[in-house]
Amino acid sequence: MKEKNAEISPVDSSVLESHSPAKASLYSAILPGLGQFYNKKYWKMPLVYAGFGTLGYFVAFNHTGYSRYKNAYIDFTDKLPETQSYLDIISGNLNPADFDPVLHPDTYDPQQEKWFSEQLTNNMDYYRRNRDLSYIGLVGWYLLNIVDATVDAHLFDYDIGDDLSMKIEPRLLYSGRNMNTLGLQISIAF
Repeated sequence: MKEKNAEISPVDSSVLESHSPAKASLYSAILPGLGQFYNKKYWKMPLVYAGFGTLGYFVAFNHTGYSRYKNAYIDFTDKLPETQSYLDIISGNLNPADFDPVLHPDTYDPQQEKWFSEQLTNNMDYYRRNRDLSYIGLVGWYLLNIVDATVDAHLFDYDIGDDLSMKIEPRLLYSGRNMNTLGLQISIAF
C-alpha cells in the first residue's frame, strides 16, 4: 500500500510565483503606466497618460506666458527703440504714448511707466509660479503612479470572497434598573 504523500507530485514553483510589488514599482518608475499593465489594471493606463498630458500642457502654457512677459519686460526696460515686444501683449485700451519713455519721450507719464513695468513683472511672476507648480504636479503625478502600482500589486492576490455578509436585527438590551431598551444589532461576517 502506497502512502498518500508519495502520490502527490511536487508543485511547479513558477505557477506559485507571487505578484511582486517591487516589480510593479520598478516598472512604473521606468515607464509610467507599465506597473499598471503588470498589475493587469489596463483601464488605469489611459488615466496615467491623461494626467501627464494635462500637466505637460499646463507646463508648456505657463512657460510660454512666462517667456512672453519676461521678453516684454526686458524689451521695455532696455531703452532700445528696436525692441518692442511689449507692444504685442498690451490690450487695445492701453496707449503706448502714456507709458513708453523710449518711443514717446514727450507724452509718457512716469507713474504710468512704473505701473506698466510692475504689471509686466506681476504677470511674469504669475506664469513662472504656475509653471513651477505644474512641474511639481508632474513629479507628484509620477510618484502617485508608482504608489498606485505598488498598492495594486500588494492587493493583487487579495481575495474578496462571496462570503461577505451583514445582518441587521432588532435587539432588546438591558439598560439597568430593570429596564430594557430596543436597539439594533449589526453583525458583519468576513
